[in-house]
Amino acid sequence: MTALLRYQAALLLRSQRWIAPLVVYAGFVAVGIRPGDRALDSLGYAAAGLVPQTAWLVRICVGAEPPAARACAAAAAGPARVHAAALLTALGGALTAGAAGACFALLCGGPGGKPPAATAAAGVVAVLVCALTGAAVGALCSRPLVRGRGLAVLAGGLGSLLAWVAAFSPARSAVSALVGAARTDGVPLPLGSLAAAALLAAAAGTAACLLSARRE
Repeated sequence: MTALLRYQAALLLRSQRWIAPLVVYAGFVAVGIRPGDRALDSLGYAAAGLVPQTAWLVRICVGAEPPAARACAAAAAGPARVHAAALLTALGGALTAGAAGACFALLCGGPGGKPPAATAAAGVVAVLVCALTGAAVGALCSRPLVRGRGLAVLAGGLGSLLAWVAAFSPARSAVSALVGAARTDGVPLPLGSLAAAALLAAAAGTAACLLSARRE
């Protein structure tokens, strides 16, 4: 799997298609986070932006290989493992961007009387939750489940919006917990949302990998 991850990471970096989602996320964070804002508010905002960014990266990674190269990789390692490596590469890229966004939020945000270590831990959990939720959206809205490019973009956008607003969404729960706690005592650690997001991402990724094994 390590070799597959390196292969997928090299494909992503050489394609330069990661630049667009990174620039959009950086703009989202830079415009929405202002110096002096509450740190928990800023962390929630930075985490929320990871949902569409991760879904976008997933769509890029699972479609980065030319058909001939994909067929060779699938023959050598199995289509399910190749697809899993693409999903993990996208998640890793999103978490890297999320870590940078969270650091920016912590540097710019005011403490608001909250313990810095607890605030940072809450931000880390929120970043993980939103990245995992975005990975689930991307896995369900990309190849092999959704093959058309236009339809995949539409599905990914709608899925990200649903992850932002739906009451059952782990991402919405984690971000709401941070934003609400910014105006109250204590710092939340949304571990329940993290467990739900991990299960959602695992289920969506497994479904996509199994279907890839059937169709490739």
